[in-house]
Amino acid sequence: MTFRKIEPEKLSQSVIRQIEDLILRGVLRPGERLPSERDLAERLGVSRPSLRDAVASLSARGLLVSRANSGIYVAEVLGSAFSPALMQLFASNDDAVFDYIAFRRDIEALAADRAARMASDTDLAVIDTLHQRMLEAHKLRDPTLEAQLDAEFHLSIMEASHNVIMLHMMRSMFDLLQQGVFYNRQSMFRQRANREGLLAQHTQINAGLQARDPDAARSAVIAHLDFVEAMLRDRQRAEANERTAEQRLAHERERAARVK
Repeated sequence: MTFRKIEPEKLSQSVIRQIEDLILRGVLRPGERLPSERDLAERLGVSRPSLRDAVASLSARGLLVSRANSGIYVAEVLGSAFSPALMQLFASNDDAVFDYIAFRRDIEALAADRAARMASDTDLAVIDTLHQRMLEAHKLRDPTLEAQLDAEFHLSIMEASHNVIMLHMMRSMFDLLQQGVFYNRQSMFRQRANREGLLAQHTQINAGLQARDPDAARSAVIAHLDFVEAMLRDRQRAEANERTAEQRLAHERERAARVK
């Protein structure tokens, strides 16, 4: 028969679907602690046994994890796209960093284009708020906060693109970046000239998005990552030159010692 009798859905299934959706859309982030059982049950309007059933199901599937005397957390699922062995190869290969930059340039340019066209006013307010925080952090001597906000700014554009595959893929990539697999992001902000240039580029990206101009937003992202690539190439050359200079110095000292 074409039609089947409608079965009432268990409350725990409604809870599961809501938490799944929040994780999928990036609202709940890996490592984030959920409210207490009592608070969460009240917010969802369900009994604590129904909530426990939902949490048990999501934990069994690897989406949530319970920690003794600590609470319930979203599982750390990012970074799992790459094995530890492959991450070591990335870290030891000079070309991998430029492949990473090229990948980011392509994906983030697309995300900026989508965000300029599809973001809600609230999405753009989030991006602008992060940009304002970057302006404030730029005034500090320590660039650590500015570097952290840099990653959050870029991820907020991914969120505003409203493509969940793109979002989770780039969160995974940024997780590797924060681990220093590709390069030390904070070190890029330590030179004042670099900080000035990077801030100006983020301002251009934000301006294109706030104007809902896809071409301007996309071009600003490409220019920004071109700048990052140039900085990294300059650093590689400087490091290679320093190694050569150290070899020359060691050689000259050996010659001087032989003369004595």
